[in-house]
Amino acid sequence: MRHYAVLIMLVALFVVLSVSTSSFLTLTNLLNILNQNAPLAIIAVAGTLVVICGGFDLSTGAIFSVANVVAAWVAVHLGSPVLGLLAAPLAGAALGLVNGVAITRLRIHSFLATLASSLVYGGLAVLITGGFLISVPAGGFTALGRGGIGPVYYAIVILAVFALLSGFLLNRTAFGRYVLSVGGNAEAAELSGIRVNRIRLYTFLYSGLAAGIAATIGVSRIGTGQPQAGDGLQLLAIAAVILGGTSIYGGVGAIWRSVCGVYLLALIDNGFDILNANPFFKDLTTGVVILAAVALSVASRRR
Repeated sequence: MRHYAVLIMLVALFVVLSVSTSSFLTLTNLLNILNQNAPLAIIAVAGTLVVICGGFDLSTGAIFSVANVVAAWVAVHLGSPVLGLLAAPLAGAALGLVNGVAITRLRIHSFLATLASSLVYGGLAVLITGGFLISVPAGGFTALGRGGIGPVYYAIVILAVFALLSGFLLNRTAFGRYVLSVGGNAEAAELSGIRVNRIRLYTFLYSGLAAGIAATIGVSRIGTGQPQAGDGLQLLAIAAVILGGTSIYGGVGAIWRSVCGVYLLALIDNGFDILNANPFFKDLTTGVVILAAVALSVASRRR
């Protein structure tokens, strides 16, 4: 059930919404759902590796914000939209590396370390902008976020490539095996010769890179750098990872299930909007689904 529950719920909700309203099962609506949630899915994909490795990254929303405003600042002040878009992933990777160093070198628990860094990074985003928005002229800067190949947005293509690459890293490489081993039993992994701290550092660097890539899409889509652009993204990403059956204790997880978790949350949100249902029940439904996923994870560990 932990392996396929999220897929079953996703398919069931898809069928229910398809039957309930004619405006759901349209190409435009489905592509919009995929496009709008692609940045969150990219963050969740990398976050899966972090959780499997036994950590938590609560700073991805703040990293998204910093990368968002860095991209806009570079594009405006250096006059190069391309450099601006390239700066966001680099900034994200650098901040993720800082997280990894703090966790591995200072031996601070990832929950506390990334909680603290999220506050620092959030302040950094405000400092860069002075609390204001940074608007970038439309053109080359917005092509990535708004353009596509035919009806398929570039964001969807980037998500697909990133998810496939991450799935390959997890399932087909020595790095992926090390991530699973460290998350399953860090002491045994260290005794077997795995450099546990290095693997943990790499997962946080990868998570920061993903937040930077997601920010590139986000800032290119709206053409404006916003210091609060990533508020709440980190919690949604972790919720999607847990919904996908990745154990909160580490050692178990899959990339494709986290993507399903993101789009299960997206379908809940989209369904309530289309049906004009009470927003309170949307939050209630989302909370109950996440609670059930956590309970299933805990029950599986006890068995």
